[in-house]
Amino acid sequence: MAQDNKVYVIGHKNPHADSVAAAIAYAAYKREQGIDAVPCVLGKINKGSKYLLDRFGFEKPMLLETAQVRLDEVDLASPIAITPETTIFESVHLMDKEKREGFAVVDEEKKILGWVSKSDLANIALNDTKLLHGMLRDTPTEYIAKTISGSVIYDDAERHLNGKVSILTMTNKDNLEDYDVTDRIVITGSNKKAQKILIEKGAGMLIIIWEMKVDDSVIKLAEEHHCTIILSGYGAMNTSRYLFFAPPVRMMMTKKPMKFYVHELAEDAGRKMGRAQFRAFPVVDEEEHLIGYLMRHHILNYNDKQLILVDHNEFSQSVKGIEKARVLEVIDHHRVTDFSTSRPVSFRNEIVGSTCTIIATIFRENQVPIEENLAGLMLGGLLSDTMNLQTPTTTDKDVQTANILAALAGLDLDRFTEELFSVTEDEGGSLEELMNRDIVFEDVMGVRLMLTKVNVPQVEPYRDRAEDMQHTLDVLTKNKNADIGILSITSALENRSILFGAGDKANWLFEAYPDPEGEPHSIHEGLISRKMQILPSISSVISKYA
Repeated sequence: MAQDNKVYVIGHKNPHADSVAAAIAYAAYKREQGIDAVPCVLGKINKGSKYLLDRFGFEKPMLLETAQVRLDEVDLASPIAITPETTIFESVHLMDKEKREGFAVVDEEKKILGWVSKSDLANIALNDTKLLHGMLRDTPTEYIAKTISGSVIYDDAERHLNGKVSILTMTNKDNLEDYDVTDRIVITGSNKKAQKILIEKGAGMLIIIWEMKVDDSVIKLAEEHHCTIILSGYGAMNTSRYLFFAPPVRMMMTKKPMKFYVHELAEDAGRKMGRAQFRAFPVVDEEEHLIGYLMRHHILNYNDKQLILVDHNEFSQSVKGIEKARVLEVIDHHRVTDFSTSRPVSFRNEIVGSTCTIIATIFRENQVPIEENLAGLMLGGLLSDTMNLQTPTTTDKDVQTANILAALAGLDLDRFTEELFSVTEDEGGSLEELMNRDIVFEDVMGVRLMLTKVNVPQVEPYRDRAEDMQHTLDVLTKNKNADIGILSITSALENRSILFGAGDKANWLFEAYPDPEGEPHSIHEGLISRKMQILPSISSVISKYA
């Protein structure tokens, strides 16, 4: 996915229904304004959210793992590559045609075997030719022929070459006698007598210039002496120049080159590139397949991700690396805490029970129609976050908005509420997984609180599982290094909860919410909110002792 002008609309970590619905709804609103907005989640959605998405026909939002730009979001150069058998000559021309600094050498599966750069090819052109003898010695005959635009007249399975090259176009026998051409590649002219002398003197390959055909007697002599013959398409000068570019790149490529993976951050890649000598680097996917090239200008020109936060404003509750992104807007109904940006931002925070209430209001304020399925999704998010319009944060505006959304969605509010809160999280998985799905941490006067919540249709059956739930909470509290672990089993339909406490200071919870004598884990009527009911009560007790 190349980087563009996308705006990512994100809820908070441990996404619940209001957060997920708000991200989808506000992204839809921004798209109506012509903005390429994408709804995202920051983690696994709960069963209530999944139910709403399925119920109203929405895809699960994309998972945004980091606010920092990854390489798969950078507009990489296309993955043009060469094979180990591509000749140096072909590589030079391809680099010139594509205006590239180098190419990855790949196998049939597009997995990287090596790297060839312009500087590597320059070394071939500028180095002493004796350094290339070994490469020419082992270069297949057909590679030499195609590099010099020639044709193979005769090739021999017992070809004998040392890789050295001589240019001998003299026709005088006495002059030729003075040269040792044993096992050499000899560039010569059209004189058949001279050709025969060179073959008899042990030349390993004749490259004949200025000739259209070779005499049969010369070919017969070449067969007897295992001497390969090629007709060149160039004169002596260009034949000698191009000849040294005939070897395949496998003979000179850099093996195990520096590469990047698509999941790597552009910022990290930029630091590594600054310490390397090349200006282009291959980028591969998780299966090591080449997908493109990262160049220095990509790192200089990429843009930070653009984010809109919904249902939160705390960076600690947001996506990893958010400080590296550009936050454009915040739509929220929570307290403002550690929020800070280097640029101006549109910030809308209202004292209501649900972010979906605010977003529905924005639609109406701007006279943007709310489609039926989107109205149903937002209604589900609103009812979920207000626990059936019963939390202490619920306002008249929430109630009014819920009725408006129900009408737009064609839903009976009471029937839909019962349907929504009949969805249970306790289906499959361990108790530890269940308790980890909706967990928050608070620090009260140096006491670390862990508050986890499980929404259920009825709370009474969970009293029968008290021993297992208590043990799991004890372990989880210890693992999370919490002083007090609090588990609330809550039913919005019944408007009540049962509580479990763990940790060294668990007795403070039961001072705030005492159980009748002889009745552990009693039912607390009207108790459904962690932040507005449980947290203030336990904080009051903590202040007495801490």
